[in-house]
This record gives sequence, C-alpha cells and structure tokens, in this order.
Amino acid sequence: MAEHDLTSPLLSPRFSDQPQTVLAVDEDSEPSDQFPSNHQPPLQTHNEEKTTLTSPNPYAFLGSDGHSVPAPTTVDPFRNGTPFISGVYEAVKIVLCLPIMLLRLVLFGACLAVGYIATRIALEGWKDKQNPMPKWRCRIMWVTRICARIILFSFGYQWIRRKGKPAPREIAPIVVSNHVSYIEPIFYFYELFPTIVASESHDSMPFVGTIIRAMQVIYVNRFSPASRKNAVNEIKRRASCDKFPRVLLFPEGTTTNGKVLISFQLGAFIPGHPIQPIIVHYPHVHFDQSWGLISLAKLMFRMFTQFHNYMEVEYLPIIMPPDNEKLSAVHFAERTGQAMASALNVVQTSHSYGDLMLLMKAAELQQERPWSYMVEMARIESMYHISSLEAVDFLDKFLSMNPDTSGCVKLHDFSRGLRLKACKLSEEIFGFLDVEKNGSITFKQFLVGVAHVMKQPLFMQACELAFAECDVRGDNYCMKEELSNILRHAVPDLNEDEVHGLLSLFDSNTDGRISRDDFITCLRKNPLLIALFSPRLLQKNFSRGGDRMLEDIV
Repeated sequence: MAEHDLTSPLLSPRFSDQPQTVLAVDEDSEPSDQFPSNHQPPLQTHNEEKTTLTSPNPYAFLGSDGHSVPAPTTVDPFRNGTPFISGVYEAVKIVLCLPIMLLRLVLFGACLAVGYIATRIALEGWKDKQNPMPKWRCRIMWVTRICARIILFSFGYQWIRRKGKPAPREIAPIVVSNHVSYIEPIFYFYELFPTIVASESHDSMPFVGTIIRAMQVIYVNRFSPASRKNAVNEIKRRASCDKFPRVLLFPEGTTTNGKVLISFQLGAFIPGHPIQPIIVHYPHVHFDQSWGLISLAKLMFRMFTQFHNYMEVEYLPIIMPPDNEKLSAVHFAERTGQAMASALNVVQTSHSYGDLMLLMKAAELQQERPWSYMVEMARIESMYHISSLEAVDFLDKFLSMNPDTSGCVKLHDFSRGLRLKACKLSEEIFGFLDVEKNGSITFKQFLVGVAHVMKQPLFMQACELAFAECDVRGDNYCMKEELSNILRHAVPDLNEDEVHGLLSLFDSNTDGRISRDDFITCLRKNPLLIALFSPRLLQKNFSRGGDRMLEDIV
C-alpha cells in the first residue's frame, strides 16, 4: 500500500456513493396483483455514474477508451442555513439584545486580555518546547482555561450539554471531532487542554496565536508533503508519550454546516493508537451557528445577540485500531467516520477542503451558483491523483469559458477558452467531455475529463514526443515555425491570429522562446491540447528508441 500522509482522503466514503432509488407511489390506487408477492416491481434507478456514448475519442491514441463521471450531488456541506437576519422575531430579539451584546463584548475582551497575559507568563522563559509543558506552567494555564469558559458564556453558551465522559489519556491518546464553528476549539481548550494540529497561518493570529502555542500546537502546511509527513511523525511521538496531553484533530480539515460529515484526512489514524471520537451539535431554529462562508465578525455579532446558544457535546466509545497494519489508516478512518456519522444521524460525503477552495474561488469571481462548482474532491483525488490546487487552476480555466447561470459551458465558449476555432477537433474534444450529450458541460465533467487525460500512462510520453517533433535543432527549444505547422496540420483553417494565440499559450514566460519546460508546463495546464499533436504522432516514424514509444501510443 502507498504511504499515506496527513491529508490523504478516504478512498470511498460509503454513505454518499450508493445509487439513489426513487419509488413512485400513487396513494389513490388500489393494491395490484400485477407483481407476485415474492417479487418487487421495477424501480426507477439513477445510477451513480454515466458512461460516455460512442463517439470519436480524440484521446484514444493515449490509450483512453472513454471515461465516466460521478453523478452530481446536491449536498452543500458548507452552506450556512441562516446567512441573513430574517423574520420579525429575530429582528426584535437582536434589538433587545443590543445592550446585552455590549456587556458581552466587554466581558469577551476582558477575558481575552487576562488569558493572554496569563499565557505569556506561563510561556516566559520556556525554551524546551519539544518536551511536555512543566506542571507549574500548566497550573498557570488554568487561568486562561477559565477565561475560555467565560468567553463561551459571553457568546451565549451559558450551559453546555454533555453526554459521556472523556476517556483517560492513557487509554485514548488521540481524540477526533467534527468541526462546525470556531467554538469547538475554545471548548476543547477549556475542557481537555489538548495538543492540537493546526494550520501554520494560525500562529500569526493576534492573541490567539500565543494561546495555541501554549497548547504545544503541531503546525502543518496542508499543501506541503514534507510538512504533512513531519506532522504525522510528531503526532506519533506525542501520542506515544503519556506525559504529553491528548492530541486533538479535526479530521475533516475545515468547518462544515454540521448536516453531513465530509471525508476524513488520515493524520489521526496513521499512528495506530486508540481514538475517542467526539461529536458536537448545535440545535437551533432561527440562527445557524456554523461558520460556512459567513464572515467572522458577522457570526460573532449574531452569537452576541442571542438570548442563549445551544451546544451539545457527546463523547463516543473508544475505537481501537485494526490488528492488521495493512488495513491501517483508511479502514480505521472509515470505522471512525461511520461511528460519528451514525451518532450525528448524518451521512458522510466525499467532499473535502478542496471543495471549499473551489466554492470560495467561484464566489470570489461572483458566480451566480458557486456551490455548483464543488465536485466531491476527495473522490476525484483518489481516482485521478489530482491535487486541490490543480483543481482550482482548472476552475480558473473553466470560468474563463464564460459559463452560464447554471454553471454550464457550450461548444462555442469552450472552443474560445482553448483558443481553438470551431472545427472537427474541438467538437470531438467537447464531445469527449460532454458525457450526457446535451450540448453543454459542467465543471465536474470538465475536471474529470482533464484528469482522465492526464492519468493516461502515455500522456507524458506523448508530451515528450510532441516536443521532440518541434525541437528540430536539438537545442531543447521548440521551433515556432514547426509548431505552427503541427497546429495547422491538426486544425487546417487556423489564421495567423489564432496560431499566435496558441503559440502564446506555450510561451508561458513570454520571453519569445518555447523551452522544453514551457512546452511541458503548457500541456500540463492544458492537457486537452495534446490532441493537437495526435495526427503528427500517429503518422511519424521516430528513430533512436522513439519507435518503441510510438508503437506503445499507436
């Protein structure tokens, strides 16, 4: 099995991947004996995946025999249910609570200041931070922990309902929790004073950065493989030493609205220690306390102007790691996710932090339905090994194609986005992506199609061969004249402006020359354009070892 890292997703969360079955029931109809009692009537089933119809495949020369696209999901795990103040009751309540809000704000500021000062005293002169915090410093941190509880009180959490108890640290050194709001870290700081795993960006936060440093935080950069590996090793080290506090992780990697669980990252499960799951629930009617895309200031204002905010915390039974290490992290995470989803009475989807990145990108560019650009990124990553950062780059490319209000792109805009004119090749590429054959493509279809092309074993070989065709002088630079001839061979009616537009794509650093790195980088950013080189690659004989590679492609 390949080595897992901190952000490796679950391969197949089993709750959202099942086919959906729809039964049509007529309440007025009489029972029928059309079907025998031991047989069920036919069901109308919406399959999870839809395969491409028979059509010219411009990527068959890479070994592609078509692809399938997971069915779209209507679930938005990040949407706050009450983003705006609505209703007379809520408006009147906020007005009545404004004087209370001022008192709460003063209490919040005072407790934050006292907690910050106590933390600075506890950290003063402490240099050996690779070892557990000395007990006398931990006693000083009780001042900050009590301040944290008062801060929760100021936010309207006068009482918090608990069910179950934390397991002894010696039995379950790692705890995991769902993540809905910024409230849970404050609660766990007061309740457990654990070591947490957090993004490096938290260290620079005023006041908060100092306080979480006292928790001997394990920082991680989710986009750095080296950082993720170091974080996993540090989790193992601290979980193995009883003198360290518990290690707390939010395996979803971001906040959700609490109505689903999203895919788990594996950092908590790789060490192989017993884990105690904890679930947090915020019952509400008029005010959804989940973070979502709500600004922090707005969320704090709404919390300050409630009579009371409800919070329920449940400590679940300990989950033991699998005996077989080969089952390891993925199986362990699946069992933990099932237990938490069952206790919350929700499903677990294949969304991940990558979907939040896509959502925020689409919202930033003022798309009418930004949630329609989520693709359940954890599943796409596991199927095609494409990163979230790459997906965001491809979303930029897709949005440059001027999608309509439903998030779909038609052939004309698609061709323009690829800097191709309407021609047979562009129609074939579009048809390859349009698996539903309805004349338009969604971002999910675009991303899966692009990822499928890049995943083909012969893709990089084809890129190298295409560059070799243009490097006629053998100096590791592409001859623009030769590249223009290849482009015109694929699309015969290209005019000078259209050829220049394509050439500018390959000259990524705009220095007037196309190096090998420029050429390969362009095709990795625009993998669909490899189809432009298929006519030349399929008709040309290569010498000096190229023949065997060409035979593989053919």
